[in-house]
Amino acid sequence: MTSLDKPTTDQQGTGGDGADASAATKAALFEAFGGVRGMVETTVPGLVFVAIFTVKRDIHTAAIAALGLSLLMGIARLLRKDTVKHAFSGVFGVAIGAVFAMMTGDAKNFHLPGMLYTLGLAVAYIVTSMVGYPLLGLILGPVFKENLSWRTRNPGRKVAYTKASWAWGLILLTKSAILFPLYWWGDATQLGWVKVALGIPPMLLSVYLTWIFLAKAPPPIDVIAEMEAAERAEKAESAEGAENSKALS
Repeated sequence: MTSLDKPTTDQQGTGGDGADASAATKAALFEAFGGVRGMVETTVPGLVFVAIFTVKRDIHTAAIAALGLSLLMGIARLLRKDTVKHAFSGVFGVAIGAVFAMMTGDAKNFHLPGMLYTLGLAVAYIVTSMVGYPLLGLILGPVFKENLSWRTRNPGRKVAYTKASWAWGLILLTKSAILFPLYWWGDATQLGWVKVALGIPPMLLSVYLTWIFLAKAPPPIDVIAEMEAAERAEKAESAEGAENSKALS
């Protein structure tokens, strides 16, 4: 978790220069969204499904292979003691798609749960930005130890989170606008290969834009450090009061 702690410390001006803070912020963003490995893990099972279905035209074989690979990658994460969330989120998504495709007998339905999730996430990013609680701020606030301080005490970061959330929302909405017509009017192979091609690039673009917006924003307010400092001060004051009372008695 060092990479997640580093942005707060450096950006608060406790020894890190601008370049170090910027690099740490980028590392924290990638880590928060699963890293490059997480992006690959969400793309490869779909690639395996599409490749096998293209060759064999067998939904069950393709779905079971994709699910098996996803399970192996999840187990590998657990063995490496990585975050459980990242270990199981991909497995869960692939499992739903695999079961749905096998039950309906339509290979396109392997991709539908992920497409619906992407569309829902796009709407969430946009709506939360419109109401003043940008989703990206809710996600990254704890990562940078600022919680919701960006909303009331750090307006520059609220602006950055709002811009970044709009970027995520519009990018994911564009992705959905490409995929859903293929789901309705294209065939399973076309949909699968396009979905695989649109797996990593939109994510990288979204993370990059988020980094750009946050790099130009004020540093986060470390509310965790503030609470710890207040707690230490309170304990010191209580100890001093006890000593004074003891001396008077």
